[in-house]
Amino acid sequence: MRLSLRFILPLGVALAVIAYAVVPLFDRLALQWFVRDLDDRSAIVARGLNDRLVDLLRAPSRTRIVGLIEQAVRQERVFALGVCTPEGKLAYASDRYPRSLGCAPTTNATENHIVRLAEGPVHVAVTPLEGERGELGALIVMHDMSFIERRSAETRMYLVYLFAAIAGIVALITVIIAELSWRGWVAGFKALVSGAGTESDAAKSRVPELRPIEADLKSLVRDLEAERSARDESQTSWGPDALRRILREDLKGDEILIVSNREPYLHVRREDNVIEIQRPASGLVTALEPVMRACSGTWIAHGAGSADRDAVDQYDRVMVPPDKPSYRIRRVWLTREEEQGYYYGFANEGLWPLCHIAHARPVFRVEDWEHYKTVNQRFADVVVDEARSEDPIVLVQDYHFALAPRMIRDRLPLATIITFWHIPWPNPEVFGILPWREEVLEGMLGSSILGFHTQFHCNNFFDTVDRFLEARVNRETYTITHGGEPTEVRRYPISIEWPPAALARQASIEECRRRVRERLNLAPDALLGVGVDRLDYTKGILERFLAVERMLELKPQWIGRFSFLQVAAPSRSSLDEYQNLEHRVRAAALRINNRFGRPGYLPIVLQIEHHTAEQVYELYRAAELCYVSSLHDGMNLVAKEFVAARDDEQGVLILSQFTGAARELVEALIVNPYDIQQCAVALDAALSMHPEEQRARMRSMRHLVQEFNVYRWAGRMLIDAARMRHRRRVLSRARSTRLAPTGTHG
Repeated sequence: MRLSLRFILPLGVALAVIAYAVVPLFDRLALQWFVRDLDDRSAIVARGLNDRLVDLLRAPSRTRIVGLIEQAVRQERVFALGVCTPEGKLAYASDRYPRSLGCAPTTNATENHIVRLAEGPVHVAVTPLEGERGELGALIVMHDMSFIERRSAETRMYLVYLFAAIAGIVALITVIIAELSWRGWVAGFKALVSGAGTESDAAKSRVPELRPIEADLKSLVRDLEAERSARDESQTSWGPDALRRILREDLKGDEILIVSNREPYLHVRREDNVIEIQRPASGLVTALEPVMRACSGTWIAHGAGSADRDAVDQYDRVMVPPDKPSYRIRRVWLTREEEQGYYYGFANEGLWPLCHIAHARPVFRVEDWEHYKTVNQRFADVVVDEARSEDPIVLVQDYHFALAPRMIRDRLPLATIITFWHIPWPNPEVFGILPWREEVLEGMLGSSILGFHTQFHCNNFFDTVDRFLEARVNRETYTITHGGEPTEVRRYPISIEWPPAALARQASIEECRRRVRERLNLAPDALLGVGVDRLDYTKGILERFLAVERMLELKPQWIGRFSFLQVAAPSRSSLDEYQNLEHRVRAAALRINNRFGRPGYLPIVLQIEHHTAEQVYELYRAAELCYVSSLHDGMNLVAKEFVAARDDEQGVLILSQFTGAARELVEALIVNPYDIQQCAVALDAALSMHPEEQRARMRSMRHLVQEFNVYRWAGRMLIDAARMRHRRRVLSRARSTRLAPTGTHG
């Protein structure tokens, strides 16, 4: 009944509004119709009297003229008649003719009038009396219009009854159809997701409207059921225990191998010859390191630290984390030429700008491509060497290893290979400029599961494969088949661990505010904005500075009260594009500081140096706002880290619409980083936002980051891997049964 009322009440209101608007309109139209009818009747009366009045006016006889007029007045609805002289004086009139009116209507003999008298409204028509010698005066014909008001009142009443009847009939039909449709949809939905009965029975119970979303519904229900089964009843969110349970129960203890360019821990030799361990500034490491601590296994990565060789054993392995070892790193060594060609060349001068539409032209060199293939093959060989079984689970990370999945598949055909692409995937037109596009796509399709941050990137990949490869693309099941087993293409929005490990060692919000302001030489009540990025042209750091500058122009009251701290970790500094970017960033900060700065105050505080996770979280907790202005980003975990750091439920997140995070953290202030004016207004709004609004926004975002954390991200991929491995084993047993020899009976 409640569902039916949702139809009936809006329908009733709509019909009432229509009736309210239609009745006055109908009154006006009816009046126009009646006036037109009276115009015609007046013309008929005038034509009938014209000749006789003209004859009588040649030899005027009052008795005969008045008698003729009184006789004519007896016609239906004729109220009065009058004859006026050419000079405009009333010469003859019937008894009911209003003397006060006189011959006033003859002032415009071509226009008819409606005149309101004490007796009611009358229609006045003026017709010239023309004889052979010209105009002899005018005949004024008045018709009674009181009948029009009576008919209009009756019509309004009939219209109200009509609309009421229509509303009742339509409401009844709507209720019946809604109830029947709802029952059909519910039955069809149940049959769709339950899978009970035969396929033909299920097909009969489905409604046609559900067919376009059948695959989506089944996938959603399957994911929800799998996620629910992966957690204990006592758990309220995903955590390390959930991942361990998936490995123990769903994957039967199968080993996990991660392949990435960057390692989670580097051993670096200081100037005093002491070896220290560092965590690199990498969103990938931030996301995956907690997963490996939960799952154990082996992380295969390029050994880039200056003391990495000194820390490994004879098999190039080292156990980490140093305080509580739970998994091992297998380091792969690259020559300087290989690193330059594979990493700095093809990966970061080619694929990185190709996938990030940030207006930096990609560079493709044949020698870089050759190094890229060589390094991908070397990592694939190490995967095979580290695998303890013929069907390991291999997590291949990011654009550095687009060819590795196919290379691993060739050596370990039973492996479950999950490739996650951490950066955006462009549309086919952009990707089409890559000279080796077919080889890259074929390499990626060696994966069992291929993951992206957003459905938009998945769709772009489908379109790209459809354009450049002879492959079977099935968008209903989200699979692509090319030369072997199908590859599932899925959306897995990455996140951070909850609660963040770095947050456990933080002081209170008040203490973090005090420490940071003292360290930056800011006043205790100064307002602080923070940006944390690698020094990369895709992060929009220059656009961020321009927005701060524009905000200070528009709102000069913030000058001296607001400073923006930009932490920029040096990245790929051997490349010209990054060297030029650093120069432009420093120049922009200097120019803005010279313009708005004063003794003891800088609007831009620029720190181009590495910060530990603990240092970054302290900045998050000390700031009034965090500004993420990426020009193009796969996800951007800085936004989620800032939200996780604010356990006081204060602070404002300004977030670029071109990040994957903007599709999840919708309570942030979403901006177009290219629109400097809009971003300046957002900065002012963030600084002026009431604490209660900050709390409402931050509470919602924190709940989302807590629920959809990195363990859930990894868990969904491992659950899909378990489902795929289970299906493969069932099919393998069924195939073996069919091929087994059968005996004969004597």
